[in-house]
Amino acid sequence: MNSVYENTTICARSTASAEGAIAIVRTSGKDSFDIVSKIFRKPSCSHCDPSAFHALELRKVHFGNIVNPFDDSVLDEVLVVKFKSPASFTGEDMVEIYCHGSEYIVSSILKLLIANGATNAAPGEFSQRAFLNGRMDLAQAEAVADLIASTTKAAHDIAMNQMKGGYSGILAGIREELLRIVSLMELELDFSEEDVEFADRNHLKKLCDSTLKEISNLADSFGRGDVIKNGVPVAIVGATNTGKSTLLNALYGEERAIVSDIEGTTRDTIEEQITIDGVRYRIIDTAGIRSTKETIEIIGIERTFSTINKATVILMVLDATRSEYYSDALKTLSTRINSPKHIFVILNKCDCIDAQRIENDLRDISQLCSECGITPKAVIPVSAAKREITALINAISESGHELSFNENETLVTNLRHFEALNRSKESLDRVRKALDTETFTEFITQDLRESIYHIGTITGQITNDEILGSIFSKFCIGK
Repeated sequence: MNSVYENTTICARSTASAEGAIAIVRTSGKDSFDIVSKIFRKPSCSHCDPSAFHALELRKVHFGNIVNPFDDSVLDEVLVVKFKSPASFTGEDMVEIYCHGSEYIVSSILKLLIANGATNAAPGEFSQRAFLNGRMDLAQAEAVADLIASTTKAAHDIAMNQMKGGYSGILAGIREELLRIVSLMELELDFSEEDVEFADRNHLKKLCDSTLKEISNLADSFGRGDVIKNGVPVAIVGATNTGKSTLLNALYGEERAIVSDIEGTTRDTIEEQITIDGVRYRIIDTAGIRSTKETIEIIGIERTFSTINKATVILMVLDATRSEYYSDALKTLSTRINSPKHIFVILNKCDCIDAQRIENDLRDISQLCSECGITPKAVIPVSAAKREITALINAISESGHELSFNENETLVTNLRHFEALNRSKESLDRVRKALDTETFTEFITQDLRESIYHIGTITGQITNDEILGSIFSKFCIGK
């Protein structure tokens, strides 16, 4: 196999740039074996022997020393593994060097590799070579970055599913179906003078409908996929001095937000991330909602309303010592919800009232929610100040798992893919309408080609240097 990078061999550290017991230095390119052979010496040898290195068995771990060939000094005892093209991550000849994790050792090995003909890898260049050499498609390559960045089991499972090609397989099936439709349409164009119809219009409509449904399902999954990948956004909202910041601190486990008896202390959103039962949540404390003429606080309140719209879970905090404000707070919330949400009404400061009052208030709040058109998943009594929030944490966890990933599902987590799917869907919508109105075949074929093009940009059948540069620049150097 000929590499797309025939004249360059790259090297980089593939483990995190931090002190550790072990680090990995990786090379890829046609000269990998030659370059490493100049600095690797077997324990039984008195000098570096390139022929001995080339004779080492592939895909096996070999012990030896990294030696500075200019003064014959030993830099480190290492393990090396050789991978022969095309059976490697990049599809090229590769060598991985497992050395001690000293920054000095790693940088010295990289300097020796570069002195002997290698060049520094650009961010994501190993994965980019893997894509360009046909070892994976573009969606799989992007999943590599998501896998590295995953911090929860759900995010890991989605990335692993995509990296193994499950998502790409679905897209390939969609693209194949669209190509089948367009081939029939173009066959008609070839025989247009004979007025022959190769593609039964009713059959084409059914194919379009099924393909549109598949594309729509993928596009619609982005909301959940993005939430799982980046964390479930949880907005803590309510009037001033209801204990929102205290609740954030209780959930986070530290004094993250400033707590004060002065109204309007929180004037901007404060965000922290927590993980509950393997699901990541972005907990957002917001400015208290009240009537005010102070410019900065008004801006903060507007940001609160914006956060409500973007959040998946809303914690509406009520102050148990100020029951007269329950109705107004719930009415304000009801006017600001423009899409279905997981809403929990939190009755805070329950340590300040007796058990009977709590029971009565919970019943009253449920009635008020019904009158305001709010359907909370639960009304939960807590004491944020005393960190008595177990019931709330369990409720958040339950919601998170409802939103979480089922291993039999395919979810879209990438904004670029979501946009491409929507563009493909728009083109196919035009095809479906055109089939009902007997539009000229040429126009239908053009829209089909557009739909196929947008699907192709996801998996990499259609690419340009600008897209690739943008995608792989976000990768870490050694990947």
